[in-house]
Amino acid sequence: MILMVSVQNLPESIEALEGGADIVDVKNLQEALVGSAHPHIVRDVREAIPLDRHTSVTLGVVPNQIGTVAMAAYTAGVLKATSVKVGFMNTEYDYAVETLLAAKQALDGFETKLIGSLFADNPLYDGLDPHLTVKLAHEGQCDGYLIDTLTKDGRNLFDFLTEPELRDMVFEGKELGMSTALSGHLRISDLDELARINPDIVGVRGAVCQKGDRTSGVHRDAVAEFKRQLEMRQTGAIDVYASTLAPGNGAEATSGSGESSNGWVVIDGTGKTCAGIIAALSGQVEKDREAFIEVIIPDVLNTYDVIVWAEKGNHSVLTQRKDPSGSVRILIRP
Repeated sequence: MILMVSVQNLPESIEALEGGADIVDVKNLQEALVGSAHPHIVRDVREAIPLDRHTSVTLGVVPNQIGTVAMAAYTAGVLKATSVKVGFMNTEYDYAVETLLAAKQALDGFETKLIGSLFADNPLYDGLDPHLTVKLAHEGQCDGYLIDTLTKDGRNLFDFLTEPELRDMVFEGKELGMSTALSGHLRISDLDELARINPDIVGVRGAVCQKGDRTSGVHRDAVAEFKRQLEMRQTGAIDVYASTLAPGNGAEATSGSGESSNGWVVIDGTGKTCAGIIAALSGQVEKDREAFIEVIIPDVLNTYDVIVWAEKGNHSVLTQRKDPSGSVRILIRP
């Protein structure tokens, strides 16, 4: 999991950067429910943020005007945004797909990634069902998706979608090779649930503003603390799995007897996203169902995804151990 912080201006972007945010997400919280920042703000933020740190652009709830949305996506490409998020509320599903396809075409030739977004609380506005997020992003040829919220009454993501629902949606997105992001008034107290769901990206604002007030401005100390808490769960310093991965419950087994006719394949997940690790595992099994596979996972949260992948494919998890570097090594027999 990496941290995305929503900002409204250049000073906030610097605070987010100094606090350790991995992605600075530029938006306009004063425009309707959520909208786009002025292009000059995006330009200034992009120029101030090192290229190895991401700057994303939120278009918010887009209008039912395909050409307008495509033009906005094109502008994000011109401004060298890392990604552009296109969100839908009161839009027919097929029209939303068509809009995303037009935005994807507009981004041809740019490195900017297209992110489709639905809102968990859409039903409050008679909007598109958030359970369609993965399907919409996939059919709209998006590089990833974001599930967010629109309400400003204190409720957050988990008031509208349950942990198991989000877990299934995130895993499905990873299997399809898309980046997965969750946001929506998230707090440090939600991090255990978020870690078990294990999206690629966690998006916040209010939790990293002064005194927790989303209107008071992002503060680097609050960003740093949220990032610290996230990393403690990511490294396993805080165990969010409880008994889920405890020895004896099937997640960690003793080594099996049996030999592989084609030997032993090692997949190093260092530097890979969870989707990348799963894709590499699936590709290896497709190529050779005889060889044992040892996968090296630097991020302990991704171990659960690998175990779920193995269970879904009826593969056997033979051993699971930590090496001296802190990475987890899992041995799988297809």
